[in-house]
Amino acid sequence: MSALGKMFGKGKKGKVPTPQEAIQRLRETEELLLKKQEFLETKIQQELVTARKHGTKNKRAALQALKRKKRYEGKLAQLDGTLSTIEFQREALENATTNTEVLKTMSDAARAMKQAHQNMDIDKVDDLMSDITEQQDIAQQISDAISKPVGFGDDVDEDELLAELEELEQEDLDKELLNVGEPELPAVPSAHLPAVPATKATATDEEKELEQLAASLS
Repeated sequence: MSALGKMFGKGKKGKVPTPQEAIQRLRETEELLLKKQEFLETKIQQELVTARKHGTKNKRAALQALKRKKRYEGKLAQLDGTLSTIEFQREALENATTNTEVLKTMSDAARAMKQAHQNMDIDKVDDLMSDITEQQDIAQQISDAISKPVGFGDDVDEDELLAELEELEQEDLDKELLNVGEPELPAVPSAHLPAVPATKATATDEEKELEQLAASLS
């Protein structure tokens, strides 16, 4: 039995492997084929060296080396195709396993959610939310009543208060304007000035001319 047959249990009737087991076997097969691929690539390079070595000096040996290279290349091409198929199968199986785990997790979550909601009634929830809203309204009304100042009547006209405030502001503005219009006078000295002795003022030339004019008219 071949290595692949042993790996996948060919010819034996046993239980179906789990997805994890199948993926592991596919990976092992990939590793085996990759090693064989490296071996064939090495053989191809060796045959090329042999063909170059003999060349036209020994055409028979050179041609035999090239024929073996061709066979190895054919096997390598088949091996590449097999590797691609196994890689595709492994990836598909891994995706299927992932999807299965995701669906299982989602199913478990759905059952857990159903169990969590088992003792819940939407009507009871609505009633509870209505009670909560009502209690919040009552609490707000109580807070408003407590925070309302005691002894301050509600009959105070706010428009009257605003008018009074405007009058006060206007009075302050008028005072400021008056203070700006009046210049500041220098302070009056407190010390007494020395008394000027009384002397007879001398007449100016103009006064003399007026006296002469009056005398001529009389």
